[in-house]
Amino acid sequence: MIQDQITFYGHPNVLSNHSKSIEVTKAQTLSTRGDCIVGVNADKACRDLKPCLKELLLKTDLVLKIEIIVEDLVFVMHAHSDPKLLLSDVNDLVIRRSKFICPRTLAISCDKAASDIPREMTRLLRNREAKGILKLTISR
Repeated sequence: MIQDQITFYGHPNVLSNHSKSIEVTKAQTLSTRGDCIVGVNADKACRDLKPCLKELLLKTDLVLKIEIIVEDLVFVMHAHSDPKLLLSDVNDLVIRRSKFICPRTLAISCDKAASDIPREMTRLLRNREAKGILKLTISR
């Protein structure tokens, strides 16, 4: 089992309304148009992930467990690896329900999106002081 973790922070414009993806970004600002973004000031983007995790994400159809942790709340989803993933973006991580792949895509065919995040967690993430963890776990 391989794990990696991304730390990020909340922002007043976190909406979590997008029905097809979830994003965490290294950017410090967020407009209301970024309704899939759940956190800013992330300490990692796709390019920064552990090499051993990236290696597994490039295998065919492995399951990636993704946990968003804010205070005592945990939101769990599952997505899939794909050999076509690029994992090269220097600013963002996007988890998609679809099979669309670009440099920002971390995983595809996810069973959840930003709009599925509990509203209590979204309220917490509207505070700049809120610290979130994006925990990634994949097995061989």
